[in-house]
Amino acid sequence: MLPTTLSSPHSTNVTPTPSVSPLSPFSPSSSSSFLSLPPSSSTLRRRRCLNSLCVFGDTHLRISPKPKGLKVECLVSEPLKVMISGAPASGKGTQCELIVQKFGLVHISTGDLLRAEVSSGTEIGNKAKEFMNAGRLVPDEIVTAMVTARLSREDAVERGWLLDGYPRSFAQAQSLEKLKIRPDIYIVLDVPDEILINRCIGRRLDPVTRKIYHIKNFPPETEEIKARLVIRPDDTEEKVKSRLEIYKQNSEAISATYLKIMTKIDGNRPKEEIFKEIESFLLQVQKDTEKMEKSGNTLLESKSHKIQASASEDNWRGIPTKLNNIPHSSEIREYFYKDVLEATQRAINDGRTRLKVENNIPELNPEMDVYRIGTLMELVRVLALSFADDGKQVKVCVQGSMGEGALAGMPLQLAGTRKILEYMDWGDYGALGTFIKIGSVGAKEVDEQDDMFIIVAPQNAVGNCIIDDLKAMTDAAGDRPVILINPRLKDLPGSSGIMQTMGRDKRLEYAGSFQNCYFFRLLYYAGTQYPIMGALRMSYPYRCELYKRIDEPSGKEKYVILSTFTERPTIDEINDAFQGKPRNEAKNTSGIWGFLSGIF
Repeated sequence: MLPTTLSSPHSTNVTPTPSVSPLSPFSPSSSSSFLSLPPSSSTLRRRRCLNSLCVFGDTHLRISPKPKGLKVECLVSEPLKVMISGAPASGKGTQCELIVQKFGLVHISTGDLLRAEVSSGTEIGNKAKEFMNAGRLVPDEIVTAMVTARLSREDAVERGWLLDGYPRSFAQAQSLEKLKIRPDIYIVLDVPDEILINRCIGRRLDPVTRKIYHIKNFPPETEEIKARLVIRPDDTEEKVKSRLEIYKQNSEAISATYLKIMTKIDGNRPKEEIFKEIESFLLQVQKDTEKMEKSGNTLLESKSHKIQASASEDNWRGIPTKLNNIPHSSEIREYFYKDVLEATQRAINDGRTRLKVENNIPELNPEMDVYRIGTLMELVRVLALSFADDGKQVKVCVQGSMGEGALAGMPLQLAGTRKILEYMDWGDYGALGTFIKIGSVGAKEVDEQDDMFIIVAPQNAVGNCIIDDLKAMTDAAGDRPVILINPRLKDLPGSSGIMQTMGRDKRLEYAGSFQNCYFFRLLYYAGTQYPIMGALRMSYPYRCELYKRIDEPSGKEKYVILSTFTERPTIDEINDAFQGKPRNEAKNTSGIWGFLSGIF
């Protein structure tokens, strides 16, 4: 299994995120002479003033070296640090111009840097020129050296920076991570392939002004300009497709590094709409920084008591280990509660109203062991209380008895669930009965004052279909959010003799209309439940991540990311990833992996 320490995208960690350090633009371990550039005077001044700073997120807090505890002496807010990525013709250049105009960031493009260094005849430029003249790619260490040198200059340190199209590979991203150069936000412009290809093959270059036109979207101003336009050598359909494939492979690898701060933007819209969305994200980053400034002592006090805990949290951030051990430790349970909560909050904030959470670790799968139902109820409580804290009226719904006579009842693992919820501790301020109410599944359970609904493990049983009641409930809820927790809505044979109001196709269509906001599943060899071979994880709005579990010599284990997918991968795609096959290779097997349940 490949290893992973990736945590939930946009999740909040106690461990601070490193900010750009202008003090060490190059790796001190590098032996290449051209990587050793002297620091500027402004860099030296900053080195002296930053020597006693403790970094929390993107804010530097000066602390007293006394062992009695932390003491705030000053607070310095840092400017924005942004990375933007996009395939050829995704509109990245246009958005960079708009971002620079609005936020005043220093625009840093590796292409511009290379040309500037080569034309200036610097040591790095001459080294890069040797490779370029030989028709070879400039090595990563040279490009990284140029980028880090540029980031350390005074204007970038003072005004903030926009790193355009870099890093381009996983190795480059890891080099920046080692140098503690990390953005506040990683923006990815997402445009369908067919649109990108059409944009590229329609592009034309004015050899006089070097201006780029498009025969349909951005035609030249005069016939004179039109007559001299040429097609760039790399804008043929064949070369564009090749560049797109390379970009996809690299972007998937890079996203593993920046998954936590990645924001994907729909780039197939007018440039004004795209920039409006980008602007809102950047303003939010600035707003969060201002909140940290205003919090002052309170912020530091709230973090200081967690500093020692952060070291131990580093040992289990990402996918926790020992997931086959039952019962799970409190750290593992809390990890999943938090992971699910953050994904659900993001989905609802984006206006999603029909959501489902599928988290099938053993501790949350009462189908394997009904005694695990308590952990599932704890997850429901975390979700309900969090939304209640935001002033929402939450209805928690548990499936009631179905059928008639001898067929009346509910699935075994849900028996007693409502009582468990009623007996749980819902806080000192009386959330249960005021902000949170417990009900069943059905249209009659939808009250006017309800803001959202959490439905606990709705599932069909042989002879009893919950979908009719569930659909009636969602129809009555209208545009209010309905969240299904670990649903099992497979269509099962009807043996009760009770006519169902919907046909099978309609029932399956309705069950598929709920969007996953969180998905986690362990992978095993077929027919086994040990050892764990890997895991699948998806947290809204990010890609589905495939992990491989690796045993370490110390007897410990870790998870490593193998690949990411825009949609939940098939068994064949999972097999190919584990075997290291390219995705476009023909599928010759139906797979060797088995799963906790057969939803695949």
